[in-house]
Amino acid sequence: MKAMIFAAGLGKRLKPITDTKPKALVDINGRPLLDLLIKKLISYGFNQIIINVHHFSGLIIDFLKNQNYIDASISISDESELLLDTGGGLKKAASFFDDGKAFLIHNVDVLSNINLDWLYQSHMKNNTLATLVCQERKSTRQFLVNSSNELCGWKNNKTGEVKISSEADNFLRPLAFCGIQVVNPKLLNLITETGVFSITDLYLRLSSKYPIKLLPFNDATWIDIGSPENLKKAGLMKKELGME
Repeated sequence: MKAMIFAAGLGKRLKPITDTKPKALVDINGRPLLDLLIKKLISYGFNQIIINVHHFSGLIIDFLKNQNYIDASISISDESELLLDTGGGLKKAASFFDDGKAFLIHNVDVLSNINLDWLYQSHMKNNTLATLVCQERKSTRQFLVNSSNELCGWKNNKTGEVKISSEADNFLRPLAFCGIQVVNPKLLNLITETGVFSITDLYLRLSSKYPIKLLPFNDATWIDIGSPENLKKAGLMKKELGME
């Protein structure tokens, strides 16, 4: 199975740590986030992995050259010259997903005990364009879903901006995205955006015509390594996150 790791971000929320290294190589108990995630993906059978890089890209490339992931092949999608955001990053790597099978996308700065096999099989059963892991929690930005947990809109709780992409016959429920998703390869042929763009905007455009499912994992242990405080907290959650 194939997977993509989004690792090109600037890691601004982790400053000053990311002044000298990319967030992918930030350590938790001596283990880089990227290494933790690659080994998790391999354990679930994802043996072909592509990683997009931008910030301190050379350090990530050198790190991977020194690793021995014998159960997986690792490829690089180099965005060193221009950071393409999540949508643009996926489009640049589209040729990697040439087997016609659903693939996983995982943010490098997210840790969880979510069963990725269950997620993948749920996506295949629902037969949607994409399945996004989410939780009922506070967040600056949230997706809006109908009673079937299908994407209908998006809200920025800080600015009050709301985008409604499709009509819903009931109250829209807010859900926070967890940075993990499974994508139907048909999505790649529907991308008309160019340059730098967000995968969120892509989903909002397509959700009026195609079902995009949000899958709540409220009982899962999940943490976004988005601050030095959360980095420290994650180091104390080894058992809950399956890092022991």
